[in-house]
Amino acid sequence: MSKKTKQLEQLWWDWLSTAERLLRSLHEQTAALTLRQVDRVQRIQPELEHLLELMSSIDDKAVDCAKELAEELGAEPNLRSLVQSLEKAEAQHLQSVANRVIVVGRNVQEVLAKNRALVENELEYVNGTLALVAKAATDQQGPYQSAAVVSNLVMNQVA
Repeated sequence: MSKKTKQLEQLWWDWLSTAERLLRSLHEQTAALTLRQVDRVQRIQPELEHLLELMSSIDDKAVDCAKELAEELGAEPNLRSLVQSLEKAEAQHLQSVANRVIVVGRNVQEVLAKNRALVENELEYVNGTLALVAKAATDQQGPYQSAAVVSNLVMNQVA
């Protein structure tokens, strides 16, 4: 196995390891969002950001390594071309690691999308609640009619 192939494989294994840690943190975030534990969500956020940055950095290095490997082999800088340019055993091994990266990448994207939807739903809920509070505060016939001065403040906050 060539040095560049080993380097690319190692980068992909590093990416997979980081993705596994990210998935654990994302599942913890899902639980915190579902249970509406704001402090837990805030505690998890820096770790998520760090892991996402680390994965992006590893991904950039892997792309550069794959381009260099493609240049060495005289192939186009894509997985199919790389695999076709390598000897059979080496190609199968690299393809199997690449398949793992693809599957794990899809899993990460799915969990990120699910968590994003949970956050968006929570924001819509809070926005709706604030709108109802503002409406009740400005209602001239409601139980909060004496708080007319405060109602302008509440309406400004909602806006």
